[in-house]
Amino acid sequence: MKVYIGTGGYSNDDWLGLLYEPGTKSADYLEVYSHAFDAVELNSSFYGIPGLKAFEGMARKSGGRTRFTVKLHQVFTHARKPEDSDFDRMLQSPEPLREAGVMGPYIAQFPYSFHRTPENRQYLLQLAERFAGHELAVELRHGSWDRPEVRAGMSEYGLLWVSPDYPPVGGMPEPQLHITGEVGYLRLHGRNKGSWWEGGSAAERHDYSYSRDELDGWAEQIAAVAEETEELYILFENTTRGHALRNIPVLREVLLARGVPVKVPSPREQNTGRLL
Repeated sequence: MKVYIGTGGYSNDDWLGLLYEPGTKSADYLEVYSHAFDAVELNSSFYGIPGLKAFEGMARKSGGRTRFTVKLHQVFTHARKPEDSDFDRMLQSPEPLREAGVMGPYIAQFPYSFHRTPENRQYLLQLAERFAGHELAVELRHGSWDRPEVRAGMSEYGLLWVSPDYPPVGGMPEPQLHITGEVGYLRLHGRNKGSWWEGGSAAERHDYSYSRDELDGWAEQIAAVAEETEELYILFENTTRGHALRNIPVLREVLLARGVPVKVPSPREQNTGRLL
């Protein structure tokens, strides 16, 4: 199994002094990031689908070192009224990443309000058909989807189940690693129970640092599927105050201790950023 580990986004100004040297220009963030992590989840595409030139720049700056997972625009997951032109742009714009060999799965992040209803099940099927031939990971936040028959159906239609780690607030899928294809996808949101519903921003909800024991628990689950999975993407969403930057080296360590190979930056690459 090939494991790719990274964070949700890389354009975090509060990483200045942590990963990025003070004074680093935002245009240079990705190049520095790519020396430290071999995966990144592109969040900007949720708000506006980048054009070909933007993706060309990402492929160039990452130097072939980092795999990109690309979040679907909100018209697909929240408004759920995409036009043909939305599909065309979403499918065609990341072509430079494919040509560079660094394109990972698309990810569709549905809101908690997206319950398991006949209408929503039909919508997922339509989405699977339109993205046929491309890896599409789906995060379903409402607990009504957390059922074996749902994952069996996703496997049948080529969709990847996103295994999430949420705070223990109830009503959402359990923190279990499930694989519905040759590729797995794990999103670690943190367990900030107090601010998940009440938090005023995503930064507040993801203000959480995992303990070594919590990460070791995930390492145990990951090791258990290593023989049946070709690739696994692990994305830390707890980027607030650099929590993810500190958690990733710990996860690498506990995975290596369990015999799961992961990429560790070379000494030269570690010196590229301040933290790693």
